[in-house]
Amino acid sequence: MAAETAGVAATTPTDVGLKRELGLIGATWASETSIIGSGWLFGALFAAQAVGGAAVIAWVIAGIVVIILALAHAELGAMYPVSGGTARFPHFAFGSVAGIGFGFFSYVQAVTIAPIECFAFMQYASYYWPSIYNSDTKNVTGVGFVLTIILMAIFVAVNFLAMRIFARVNNVITWWKVAVPVLAIIVLLTQWHSGNFAAAGTGFMPGGIKALFGALPAAGIIFAYSGFEQADQLAGEIKNPGRNLPLAIIISVLIGTAIYCLLQVAFIVALPPALVNAHGGLIGLVCPSSGTCNPAISELNAGPFAAVAVLAGVGWLAHILRIDAFISPSGTGLIYTTGTSRVSYGLARNRYFPQIFGRVSSNGIPWVGLIFAFIFGLFFLLPFPSWHSLVGLITGASVLMYAGAPLSVGAFRGQVPDANRPYRMPAAGFLAPFAFIIADLLIYWSGFEVVWKLGVVLVIGYILIGIGMALDPQRPPLDWKSAVWLPVWLVGLGIISWQGQYSGGAVASPVNTGNIPFWWDMLVVAAFSLAIWYWAMATKLPREEMLNLVNRQSGEEELPEAPRH
Repeated sequence: MAAETAGVAATTPTDVGLKRELGLIGATWASETSIIGSGWLFGALFAAQAVGGAAVIAWVIAGIVVIILALAHAELGAMYPVSGGTARFPHFAFGSVAGIGFGFFSYVQAVTIAPIECFAFMQYASYYWPSIYNSDTKNVTGVGFVLTIILMAIFVAVNFLAMRIFARVNNVITWWKVAVPVLAIIVLLTQWHSGNFAAAGTGFMPGGIKALFGALPAAGIIFAYSGFEQADQLAGEIKNPGRNLPLAIIISVLIGTAIYCLLQVAFIVALPPALVNAHGGLIGLVCPSSGTCNPAISELNAGPFAAVAVLAGVGWLAHILRIDAFISPSGTGLIYTTGTSRVSYGLARNRYFPQIFGRVSSNGIPWVGLIFAFIFGLFFLLPFPSWHSLVGLITGASVLMYAGAPLSVGAFRGQVPDANRPYRMPAAGFLAPFAFIIADLLIYWSGFEVVWKLGVVLVIGYILIGIGMALDPQRPPLDWKSAVWLPVWLVGLGIISWQGQYSGGAVASPVNTGNIPFWWDMLVVAAFSLAIWYWAMATKLPREEMLNLVNRQSGEEELPEAPRH
């Protein structure tokens, strides 16, 4: 950037100690290996249980939603190619008070994915080692818990390799991770039973459109797509980021969308019609909370695609899928451990986290962030001992993080319209606020049970980061005026969720009132989102203050003393 206004030169933030060693394929596969993780192993079953044959539509809707959000991330990453980008763009656009909230959710989302992938690994591994996972309680056992800790330690150890070596390992894993789902699609589509889409007289969309929207977060569909932002998290290590970064994000999302939609079709049509009809259609493929479960359904719950391959008479495919069930979650856990260390590095560059998180090894690895990714990850193993119980919370954290991207695009378009943008989000005047509305709807559909827990997590984040910043004499100024909309936004979403139709699934429950009728609730969310959007745009940092925050991260020099607040 070469513009200058009111004496403030516009520069580009840079990272200290990191090495640009990722090319286009490495960057694309960094995002793709995050997308194709445990989500594909379980998402198709949970979606079918939630909305029957309409699960295919749910994946298509989610794919469109994620593509729109990805376009915003593509513009931001190419414009400011810094590591831990999702934690840094809102900081530049709205200052530290708003930036802390989005930054903390970026870290929560990143640090919790590895434990989820470890649980998925154990769930499939229980086929060979039954004592590590209890299929009735859907929890890992004590032995499985210990093995999960060991697996997370391995993720950290591999991440100490130089990025160019790590990228080669990740590329090999990701080629396998893409090839196996494609093979499963081709084989299972030969077992075509189209009647399964409306089996046992349940209709194509049991529960209607209301259940369909609720399934997007609750069934792990949005969670399955998460990870496209990994290219942004590694932006400080991507060669020619203006070209390679937006291409990596967009290509990875398009590949993931095609694979997930076809996997859902293949899963449904390959199931034996007799099994589906005998248990009330696709929504009946779930073990009862008490009593004996049908062995075939129990196998489906433990390892959906491997089980459906056996039921379809292609046992050889089941063996490949069970092997992949070790590789796919491991690859995703591996790259999210990488991303977590880069997010904490970015938060240190923002002066939110202690500066020790900015320490980089001679290989260009933020090694302190890696160690703490392991330590903090262990905490998330304790209260959520299963794959499915973690998904709702992390989906909510992901979407709150994603909401920061369209807000930042809108702010930057007003603050620095003359900035160098190697990639521009098309129709940003419409798509950026629309993406923000979508993010808010996804949060709403997650349900009040998830929303209030996210509120607690956010309060904890502000306390922890606030303590760290209070001890840092070089902390950035606290930009209260540019964040006045933030608490209104978060509390407002909580109130709407409380009064709305979603509790944490597809139907209302005692934890929310259901006072706002269906359809009206979504209109309320959309109108509220637009009001917050325009308020945020009106109170964004002035250009000079925004450029000052960017310039404070433009080199290795110590940050100037910031005023006390």
